[in-house]
Amino acid sequence: MFPDLRQIHRRSFIGNTSRGLGAVALASLLGRTGLEAAPGVLSKLPLPQKAKRVIWLTMAGGPSQLELFDHKPKLAEMDGKGMPESFTTGQQLAQLQGQKLICQGPQFKFSKHGKNGTELSELLPHLGSVADDICVIRSMTTDAINHDPAHMFMNTGSQIAGRPSMGSWVTYGLGSEAEDLPGFVVLVSTGKGRSPQPIAARQWSSGFLPSKHQGVQLRSKGDPVLYLNNPPGISRASQQGDVEAINSLNQVRAGEVSDTEVATRIAQYEMAFRMQASVPGLMDVTGESAKTLELYGCQPGDGSFASNCILARRLAERGSRFIQLYHRDWDHHSLLKEELPLRAKEVDRACMALITDLKQRGMFEDTLIVWSGEFGRTPMKQGDKGPVGRDHHNKAMSMWLAGAGVKGGLTHGATDELGYAAMDKVCTVHDLHATMLHQLGIKHDAFTIKFQGLDAKLTGVEPSKVIREILS
Repeated sequence: MFPDLRQIHRRSFIGNTSRGLGAVALASLLGRTGLEAAPGVLSKLPLPQKAKRVIWLTMAGGPSQLELFDHKPKLAEMDGKGMPESFTTGQQLAQLQGQKLICQGPQFKFSKHGKNGTELSELLPHLGSVADDICVIRSMTTDAINHDPAHMFMNTGSQIAGRPSMGSWVTYGLGSEAEDLPGFVVLVSTGKGRSPQPIAARQWSSGFLPSKHQGVQLRSKGDPVLYLNNPPGISRASQQGDVEAINSLNQVRAGEVSDTEVATRIAQYEMAFRMQASVPGLMDVTGESAKTLELYGCQPGDGSFASNCILARRLAERGSRFIQLYHRDWDHHSLLKEELPLRAKEVDRACMALITDLKQRGMFEDTLIVWSGEFGRTPMKQGDKGPVGRDHHNKAMSMWLAGAGVKGGLTHGATDELGYAAMDKVCTVHDLHATMLHQLGIKHDAFTIKFQGLDAKLTGVEPSKVIREILS
């Protein structure tokens, strides 16, 4: 018998609807015949979609743009001389505040690459070979000057913890094309050097969005996920019974309360169950050709940045929407000349290989690649004796993008003659986020969710713009 609809109140309707959705999720889990990939809230995209996915390469610690991307001959002339006060008076500095400021010239040579003569450091010869595929932005700025708030700002558009990360925003809006893997995946590698600055899971948090959109970290070495295998005596069939019982209880709870986290719990049990079968296949690269492995120059599974780049491509092939790689140990307050070549060597070939590999597989055209640190470094040296370095800097930083409608072979923006501040075509982190969303088919200023009475969005409340000059 159908119930008298006049007797169904709002809470019951929502509860029974949630229970039905839970049953569909459970059917998908057990039978693999219901839902496929998880949809997002944007059923129809307002803009043409150039990028189907994002691979974000994060150089944690703040790589020095003055040794990698922003050649400054005038700074070389000023080496060892006092930094003109006209540049720094009243400006915020990190550890150099109140100290005598001395210019430090670039520590490595630059040369031109590609048809348009993109200037890159001698530390990046492999990246130079694909210079016509990348767009270097020399005029990026950020609001933060210390590591943790700078990572938060780059990832979430806010220095305050608790906001959703960009990967969470993207999967919230677009969903995922992956059936058996998370839509937002994080991989971390560490340079073979000093003790690196820490990074934290809050940098890939879902914030106030449903927690199913939080980034899932896969370990780069050893078991990618802890407790992936069943203990002795537990078969997949018996575990299926456990999952079915747990989700039945969750469905009852979903019928009692209107809480999206209950539905998330059901979905995450589903995803965990599927990952037990899918993750081993993801990590098994025996099917990769010797030519591909040679291209990246690594041993798969060794925990290196290059190995993670292979996994990033494999995740992209399997439908993950947002893949973020962190490579740590770029914080060179000292030993800049000694340590920076090591970090550059660890990522240079792998970045070239990732671009080349995606192009060979026909995926470069709809994959947006972003390479960035959390801030730049000062043109003033840090340290008086011994191996010196550079301090944190938020007035100028360099980064590059590639693929998915980004103009290759382009250098965008410029800093002043000493590399202290962005002067021409200045870009902000909010502009970067707006541009990324634009390529994904999303209007950044209309992509919002109500939070604490406000229309919250990734690009914040301050004016931001799409960097159209870098787009084809």
